[in-house]
Amino acid sequence: MTRKLLITLHGVGSNGADLAPIGAQIAQSLGVEVESPDAPQPYDFGGPGRQWFSINGVTAANRPTRVAEARADFDAILTAIITAHGLQNRLHDVALLGFSQGAIMALDAVASGRWPVGAVAAFSMRLASPTPLTPALHTPVLLVHGTTDPVMPTTEATHAEAALSNAGVKTTLHLLPGVGHAITPAGIALAEDFLRKHLR
Repeated sequence: MTRKLLITLHGVGSNGADLAPIGAQIAQSLGVEVESPDAPQPYDFGGPGRQWFSINGVTAANRPTRVAEARADFDAILTAIITAHGLQNRLHDVALLGFSQGAIMALDAVASGRWPVGAVAAFSMRLASPTPLTPALHTPVLLVHGTTDPVMPTTEATHAEAALSNAGVKTTLHLLPGVGHAITPAGIALAEDFLRKHLR
């Protein structure tokens, strides 16, 4: 049986262990391996959490630059994990699942063309990559966003769908009524169905 890998990417101020149970649940359902790494930087505002990039003073104008600056550390983490699983030459057997800031980085991995993985599922996200987009066109993307998300409004999800689709990425958006900034059982079920289809 071909080895396949799911990598979960947590939100700002959290850590890999926070998404690990969801990653493990989906991986068990699909019969794949899973890794839930910590982001490289300590959280700006203290505590044990981690971050992919700083949100201290972040604005819509400077966010793309911060995403671009985070790529080197992000790529190093993914390279180490994927190589450890022997999949460095089989990126189509790797999927990314990101939440919030982790979803920003997962979408950037595809939008920049750096990581032509088998599939990306992004929860409670925004597309914050520098333009123009140069995407990995063979990587399908699932966007799952709550309609009552107080952190990232629904417009971020619809913008991400439009921008990725216009750039040629096969993108599917699900808006979940009454859901806030969270991954719910309904969202997990959507991700399982999506990854089962594309990670095979």
